[in-house]
Amino acid sequence: MGLKRRTRRCLNEVFQSGAITCLICIASVKRTQAVWSCVGCYCIFHIPCIQKWAKDSIFLVSSVTDEDFGKKEHPWPCPKCRYEYSPQQTPCRYYCYCGKEVDPAPDPWLLPHSCGQVCDREFKPPCGHRCLLLCHPGPCPPCPKMVSVSCLCGKAAPVPRRCSNKGWNCGKTCSRTLPCRIHTCTHTCHAGVCEPCPRVSVQKCVCGRSSAQRQCASPLWHCDQACGRPLPCGNHTCERVCHAGACGECPRAGNRTCPCGKSKCALPCTADVPTCGDTCDKKLDCGLHSCSMRCHKGPCETCRQAVTKQCRCERHTKRMPCHKEYLCDSKCNKTRSCNRHPCKRKCCPGNCPPCDLSCGRMLGCRNHKCPSVCHPGSCYPCPEVVQVKCACGSTSLSVPCGREKSTKPPRCKELCRNPPSCHHPSRERHRCHFGTCPVCKQVCQLPLPGCTHLCPAPCHDQVLLKSNQRAPLAGPWEQPAAPAFECKALPCPPCQVPIPTACLGEHEVSPVQCHARGPFSCGRPCGRTLTCSNHSCSLELSKVLTGSAGLWTAGKECEHCEESCSKPRPSGCPHPCTLPCHRGNCPPCTQMIRQRCHCKITNLYIECLKLTAADEEARKLLTSCKNQCPKQLRCGHRCKELCHAGDCVENCSQRVKVKCPCKRIKKEENLVLCDDICKKLQRKYAEAELEAFEKRQKGKRKKNRRNTEVEAEEGAWLKYRKYLLVPVCGILLAVGAFYLLQVN
Repeated sequence: MGLKRRTRRCLNEVFQSGAITCLICIASVKRTQAVWSCVGCYCIFHIPCIQKWAKDSIFLVSSVTDEDFGKKEHPWPCPKCRYEYSPQQTPCRYYCYCGKEVDPAPDPWLLPHSCGQVCDREFKPPCGHRCLLLCHPGPCPPCPKMVSVSCLCGKAAPVPRRCSNKGWNCGKTCSRTLPCRIHTCTHTCHAGVCEPCPRVSVQKCVCGRSSAQRQCASPLWHCDQACGRPLPCGNHTCERVCHAGACGECPRAGNRTCPCGKSKCALPCTADVPTCGDTCDKKLDCGLHSCSMRCHKGPCETCRQAVTKQCRCERHTKRMPCHKEYLCDSKCNKTRSCNRHPCKRKCCPGNCPPCDLSCGRMLGCRNHKCPSVCHPGSCYPCPEVVQVKCACGSTSLSVPCGREKSTKPPRCKELCRNPPSCHHPSRERHRCHFGTCPVCKQVCQLPLPGCTHLCPAPCHDQVLLKSNQRAPLAGPWEQPAAPAFECKALPCPPCQVPIPTACLGEHEVSPVQCHARGPFSCGRPCGRTLTCSNHSCSLELSKVLTGSAGLWTAGKECEHCEESCSKPRPSGCPHPCTLPCHRGNCPPCTQMIRQRCHCKITNLYIECLKLTAADEEARKLLTSCKNQCPKQLRCGHRCKELCHAGDCVENCSQRVKVKCPCKRIKKEENLVLCDDICKKLQRKYAEAELEAFEKRQKGKRKKNRRNTEVEAEEGAWLKYRKYLLVPVCGILLAVGAFYLLQVN
């Protein structure tokens, strides 16, 4: 049913599209041309083409098989399905599909070659109903009538069903008596005659002498023993092998003739018939002469009479025994009916047989050679039908051989069966096609290296990349070739899945991409207390190796405190701590402070610790040089006390001589004044001092000029040495610090 439906649908589509082809002339069938349809395969042919095909087929068959050419009627086959037709069934008129209308007029609103009337053809297999569709090509559909029928075995009540599918099974056991008349059918409800009984039973042969285990379905069997029963004559026994019924009369009873048949005699069955002694006179095998022997038993001998015989080609004669045929050795030079090959048959009578060689010429399809017997004229079209299949082979289209290259493959509705070229177990669902499959767009789903997540990127096993390998150009006249592409498998991208991760200092939890997972820096300063316990790490947060010291203790990666000690100094101590930043209290300051004594003459060096720790009285004693105070009292005498702080006590008790202002006159009086002599001496001294001063001033000018020149020559290093030593020392300190850091 499904095959008929597909055939009818295919024919309708082909007719509507105008793509149907005559397999004889390999030309398209137009709606205005007269056609004929095969009843076996429903293939369409032009009327002139099928008439010529039928005529040539009958001619070829009769020329090969008939000795008397053209006197027998041979059938001719359909070019496609080889359904045979008699010569009387050769089409001579153009009918519609249903056969009601002769030469149907083309109507653009109807199917080509259709009359447009109701088909009214009887369904096959016949059911009593007729097709109600309009005149159509191909087979009629199954009968759609509803009939009331019983089951196949006839036990169930009638049920309404489609006439085309009216046979149904009730599911009960058949139980009809089998031909063995012993057992019943054990199969479920079925149509037709029950199957032979499959059981085994003891059965006798036809003559009843032997018994054997045999199938109930074959009760009649013959043993190998001769019958052996006495015949009615009483002299002979039946020689027939195991048989049923009477043995019959004795084959030697009644009137019998001699071997030559000329004399008759009535003898008992025990006596043999004698020969008559006359000439045999039976016709020999040659048909011309009679047997010359006396009446004898058995076949006659071959004819040995010598006669003059003419050969079959009537060119030569020869005297020879009658039973032999005379064939000369001359070969026929005539050309056979194919007009290609000579006869070459020995002693040919003139009616040369048709050429029995194979034609072997290449057919129009260019794929096969003509399989027919060698013939005149052009060869028939290739009878082969080629299946143009889709890529998977499940959908095919039958086309005449030779048109498979120009025929577009059918569109397949099946899914592509090509194995995947990537790591996926199956490809994406797409239709069957030729060529390479499209690039896989499924998610990769491969486990990423270093984590348990799956790759979310599209499949990248077959990625087209531009090839960098290009052939060098032969010269500037050669055009560069188009860039070549090659398929490569790319590695999976890094895992982008966010993983909640705590920063190195556990300040915050942020999502970090899986491929970069692990403690990360949040950008904040480390903040861990350095080993000095005074400062914290100011670097960006780094990983700290926690140990017994605790989580907040600085690790090896933290910076080392390079600052000086910044702890507050004891009151009064102006010196910074000599140690770098350290834990605990600073050590006592042991530096010496240069302090002037109270009299401002002597520089004293005192330990800073003693100076800052002393009270007011002790500080006064420490800053005293223990010498006599050099200050003068108002009276002009020196203070008698040791070096002390504050003003001297005005308690001078020393008796002294008072001099005049020029200090020439000395008297123990309260006031002594200079006299005239003192004044004259003062004037002389003043003039002498003035002259001496002027002389000294002149000498100093010369000496200062010489000192300035010496200083200009020798003072460069002394002037700039502190500026040179400071950067050199700084560079040396930086190099030493860098070396220590590298070692740590």
